Amino acid sequence: MKAVLEVSHLTMDFGGLRALDKIDLEVREGEIVALIGPNGAGKTTFFNCITGIYTPTGGDMQLIPAQGAAVRLNGLKPNKVTENGMARTFQNIRLFQNMTVLENVMIGRHCRLHSGIPGAIFRPPANRREEKQIVEDSYRMLEKIGLTGYVNEFAKNLPYGAQRRLEIARALATEPFILLLDEPAAGMNAQETKELDELIVRIRDQEQVSILLIEHDMKLVMSLSDRIYVVDYGKRIAEGNPEAIKNDPAVIKAYLGEEIDA
Repeated sequence: MKAVLEVSHLTMDFGGLRALDKIDLEVREGEIVALIGPNGAGKTTFFNCITGIYTPTGGDMQLIPAQGAAVRLNGLKPNKVTENGMARTFQNIRLFQNMTVLENVMIGRHCRLHSGIPGAIFRPPANRREEKQIVEDSYRMLEKIGLTGYVNEFAKNLPYGAQRRLEIARALATEPFILLLDEPAAGMNAQETKELDELIVRIRDQEQVSILLIEHDMKLVMSLSDRIYVVDYGKRIAEGNPEAIKNDPAVIKAYLGEEIDA
C-alpha cells in the first residue's frame, strides 16, 4: 500500500526538554493506525507538529495525495495543512457551541470555497449556488455520521457522544484523505465507544480516508488498528500489529502494568 503520510526523525524541543526524539511514522492508504503511549509520552505534541500548530525542531513531514506531488508539511500553517488533505479533531472538544450542528459542519466546508470577499459581498448567482451546495453537502455529512436528528440544535445542547461525532463530521467536511483523531473515545460510555468503533471503520471503508488516532482505550485500539506505534518519553519504542504490540516487553514495561490487552 502507498504511504499517505511520512514522518522522518521528527524532533521537538521545548527549551531544555525534548518532547519528541527523532520519531519515524508512516500511514498508508486505507489504514487505521494508532499512536499510543503513557500520559506525557509526546502523542499530542506529535499531532501538533504535523498539523502546523507547532514548528518542530527537526525532521521532515510529508503528505502524499493519490494524485499530484507530495506536500512538505514543514512550515505550513494549520489552514494550509487542512487544504492539502489532512484534518484533525482535538482531545478537548472544540465546537462552536452557540452555532447549530449544521452550521458547525458548514464551517468545515470553508476551505473548499471558491468565492472570495467580492462574492460574499455581491452574491452573484455562482456564489449563491455554492452556498446552497455547501448546505446540501453538510447535511449529507450529518446523514453519514448519524446526526440529522440534531441538525438545528445548538452544539452545546448535544449529548457528549454526539458532540464527539460532530467534531468528526466537521473534520470530514474539509474532504481529507487522512484524518487525525485525538482521543476520540475520551469520556464516552461503553455503548458510545462501540458506536465510535463502527463509525471509524465506516469512515475508512466508505470515505476512503486513512486514519491516525491517539487513544487510551486499549480495547478500542486493539480492535480497530491495522498497525500501532508506541512512544514513551518522546521516543518510539515499538511498531507492529496489535498482537505484536500486546506482547512486546518494551511496551509492557512502558505501561508499568497498565491494561493493554484486548
